[in-house]
Amino acid sequence: MKTSIQIGKIMDIPIKLHITFLLILPVFAWMFANTAGIFGFNDVKPDTLRYILSTSAAILLFACVLFHELGHSYVAKKHGTNIQSITLFLFGGVSAMEEIPRNPRIEFRMALAGPGVSLLIGLTLLIIWWFFKADESPYLHLVWLVGYINLVLFVFNLLPAFPMDGGRVLRAWLAGQMSYIKATRAAAGIGKMFAILMGVFGLIGLSPWFILIAFFIYIGASEEEKSTEVSLILEGVKIKDIMSKEVKSVNSGISIEELVDIMFKFKHMGYPVVDEGSLKGIVTFTDVQKVPKEERKNVKVSNVMTKELVTLKEEDDASIALKHMTMKNIGRIIVRDDNKMTGIVSRTDLLRAVELLE
Repeated sequence: MKTSIQIGKIMDIPIKLHITFLLILPVFAWMFANTAGIFGFNDVKPDTLRYILSTSAAILLFACVLFHELGHSYVAKKHGTNIQSITLFLFGGVSAMEEIPRNPRIEFRMALAGPGVSLLIGLTLLIIWWFFKADESPYLHLVWLVGYINLVLFVFNLLPAFPMDGGRVLRAWLAGQMSYIKATRAAAGIGKMFAILMGVFGLIGLSPWFILIAFFIYIGASEEEKSTEVSLILEGVKIKDIMSKEVKSVNSGISIEELVDIMFKFKHMGYPVVDEGSLKGIVTFTDVQKVPKEERKNVKVSNVMTKELVTLKEEDDASIALKHMTMKNIGRIIVRDDNKMTGIVSRTDLLRAVELLE
């Protein structure tokens, strides 16, 4: 199931909306429309204008989140990091970068760029509101509200905890004084402590939002620590040392039903597709799941296989395989040299290598 839709490109970066964003946008519009006082438009009449302003506030809020992520992406691209996409989710935006630079100075600049954009937008809008505040127009109130929210985004994103930008700023600062892995562990530990304190505060104050954010921060800190450790462990390990050399391949002309029998027999979840010695693609259990059971006898492997292959060479680092698998959400990569398939490396191979090296 496709969970994101692309709405365009900015700086050659695909901009996507996740299904959670499409669900939360009306909720924010409703909240703005039914909140009285300075944080909403419940007092605005007529109702048509109230709903227009509320919807505009919700859309502008997420537009500002997009600009925040573009700030990160601009600095990243300037330093040679490729940006796969920017996706707007339930809790904000995510820039899908090929990798976070290990240079503390570059990471520091990248981390501050997003909050810097939020601060700039917030201050600009609040200055505009200040000059015209004598006019009690509801449109001017919209300017104030969006400006205020951007300042909140600025402060929130600088909290010293992953996955917020403040966690990366903290790691970059620590990495200037110790190794990158030690800096990551220290920053993750501080983030977890911060999350625990926030969770306790949420329980005392019976605030579900604080508890939810605390959980989000704790998981983010743990994931960042683990992913960094795994990536560093795999650096210097060659693909040829961990790949499976005896590879079972299948023909593109067999049916999906026959492929399922092969999967049961050999216990592998993915197979290169080879016709007359030529590599044509790869077919996985995920591809099989897309075909209804009653149709598997008539559907060929050639109809469902992936033709655009991600391949690596034997001398490539295992960390590169991990990066490709994470970015492209795939479970295995074919290894070939001089257009000849020499093996296959899977997530299982990488995890086994990490366990042994740890």
